[in-house]
Amino acid sequence: VQLQASGGGLVQPGGSLRLSCAASGSVDSGKVMRWFRQTPEKQFEFVASITGGGQTNYADSVKGRFTISRDNTKNTAYLQMNSLKPDDTALYYCNTDHLGSPYWGQGTQVTVSS
Repeated sequence: VQLQASGGGLVQPGGSLRLSCAASGSVDSGKVMRWFRQTPEKQFEFVASITGGGQTNYADSVKGRFTISRDNTKNTAYLQMNSLKPDDTALYYCNTDHLGSPYWGQGTQVTVSS
């Protein structure tokens, strides 16, 4: 399984970005897709997850601002991020599991700054 994350960038506070995570290889559309982030202080945090059936879970810090979704026909997960704050600045990683092993995308940088 290969995961390709994209969509990061520099945005002003209050702005929006949409991250994408495209999966290829031995993809199982029933598997959970997750987003994590690593802050500049090197804190590694769970952000959001979505099951193959569309059930979602969010970190308290992003609830109401971020929305995770997926398109199983494209083997792609998305993270719509609205009302971004400087504290959301981080390297964002997508993750899934396959045959009991975790797989990670390469990370996409999100910087929220005026």
